[in-house]
Amino acid sequence: MSNPGLLLILGALGVPLLRGWARRALMVVLPVAALVVLWLLPEGSGATIEMLGLELNPLRVDALSRVFATGFLVAAVLTAVFAFHVRDSLQQAVILVYAGTAVGGSLAGDLLTLFVFWELAGLSSVFLIWARRTERSNRAGSRYLVAQVVSGVLMMGGIAVRVGAGEGLEFSYIGLDGPGGALILAAVGIKCAFPVLHAWLTDTYPEATIVGAVALSAFTTKFAVYTLARGFAGTEALVWVGAVMTCFPIFYAVIENDLRRVLAYSMVNQLGFMVVGVGIGGSLGINGAAAHAVADMVFKGLLFMSMGAVLLRTGTTKGSELGGLYKSMPQTTVLCMVGAASISAFPLFSGFATKSLILTAVAEEHRTVIWLMLLFASAGVFHHAGIKIPYFAFFAHDRGFRVAEPPVNMRVAMAMAAAVCVTIGVAPALLYDMLPYAMDYEVFTTAHVINQLQLLLFAALAFTLLVRTGLYPPEIRSVNLDFDAVYRRAVPSGWQALTRGTTVLGDRLAKPLRRRTERLWTVASGPLRPEGRVGAPWSTHQMVWWLALLLGLVLLLALL
Repeated sequence: MSNPGLLLILGALGVPLLRGWARRALMVVLPVAALVVLWLLPEGSGATIEMLGLELNPLRVDALSRVFATGFLVAAVLTAVFAFHVRDSLQQAVILVYAGTAVGGSLAGDLLTLFVFWELAGLSSVFLIWARRTERSNRAGSRYLVAQVVSGVLMMGGIAVRVGAGEGLEFSYIGLDGPGGALILAAVGIKCAFPVLHAWLTDTYPEATIVGAVALSAFTTKFAVYTLARGFAGTEALVWVGAVMTCFPIFYAVIENDLRRVLAYSMVNQLGFMVVGVGIGGSLGINGAAAHAVADMVFKGLLFMSMGAVLLRTGTTKGSELGGLYKSMPQTTVLCMVGAASISAFPLFSGFATKSLILTAVAEEHRTVIWLMLLFASAGVFHHAGIKIPYFAFFAHDRGFRVAEPPVNMRVAMAMAAAVCVTIGVAPALLYDMLPYAMDYEVFTTAHVINQLQLLLFAALAFTLLVRTGLYPPEIRSVNLDFDAVYRRAVPSGWQALTRGTTVLGDRLAKPLRRRTERLWTVASGPLRPEGRVGAPWSTHQMVWWLALLLGLVLLLALL
């Protein structure tokens, strides 16, 4: 049976060979065809392959893999339409390859196949950062590639340890019972942006191209979430890791000036909800993680699209330099607000239908502290992603920008994404029916709607009061360092300190060592000098005695 991911990867080879509408048609036809193939595949495993005594299963279709693969393919269609205007065929081809790796990985039935797609995802996506062709993007792409390679090395090490322990290559529940599972979890933790391991995401995503940032927001991290859901469902540690992920990015997002970097922090925040769902496990937790991952692919992509449109027309996404764009970009403004409402979980928008599954799963487990942390995070994401981004980009102080709307294809892609957000929000059963576990869940209860509206209302009131009283952190030109301070400042500073210390130590020790070495050489080489004992003329009888002694030693050794 054919793998829909391979259809995208192989089909992408034809993108550079075509021009104009033929290329654009191919970019849309490939993911649509892959989506049709995906839903025509019957549930179960494809043909297995024997290799070196190990059993490989390159294709496994079940409800969990199908819903993630569907989300990836929908995101691929949206990104492809958004990229119609781009004349760089490399970016357009890479988008399809990148999407194909996520689809192929979500359908992998063994760890070796998963690893191949895992590595291809990292190696292909880095070109979406380098394609911006600036010094900052070149450096950011290199740092991104290091993070992806380290993740791949840890993944390969974990797989090798599991195979050595006789656990085989089957990609099912992995857990933390052995060192192999711990290594694989560390590999996933990098791509899923666990706390401390997250800095590569907020550092590199804002440096990608306009189209590249949209693609990056959909595939790598959600691929990692799928791997967690498949291999580590119900792992207790993930509940606390995810809860921390939901909270700490809020504080960085509030003081961040670059609105694309605000979205990157918001991505870590949303990933935290998914990780909590995986950690809770059970039907509701896994369903919530899967549903929210699919919704996030679309509404986060929509927000990155809108900021990409702003960047295309104004040349910046700095909050301190933007404002008043609603006058000349009203369509982009409205579509951005749909994305903001979705990520903020407004009723009738996608986030409300998906995030509530995770909150309900936590509540049913009576995890009060975790539930309160997620409630705080929900208010926080509305504060920085739901209000801050639209407010400072399109409203706030009018900076005098009078620009055109982005190209038609970009607006069409944003409108398509907005339609998906509203459709999921209005008719969540369309998504619920695709989830791994059957459930009887009613999202539009009076209590749930009222509680969510109260939460959003008070968050909006807090933002308004902070802005009106001047207490809100001003949007100023600044660089905020996160954990990337370790490799941006601490490591370079440490290396410079080590170099200086080595130089000073060398200067202090060089002269005494040189003097002592010269003295030692003088003493050792003294007998060899012309005036020394070895260099002085020897008498004939002395030479005869030495020759006899050497000959005797040779004969003795020969006899022995």
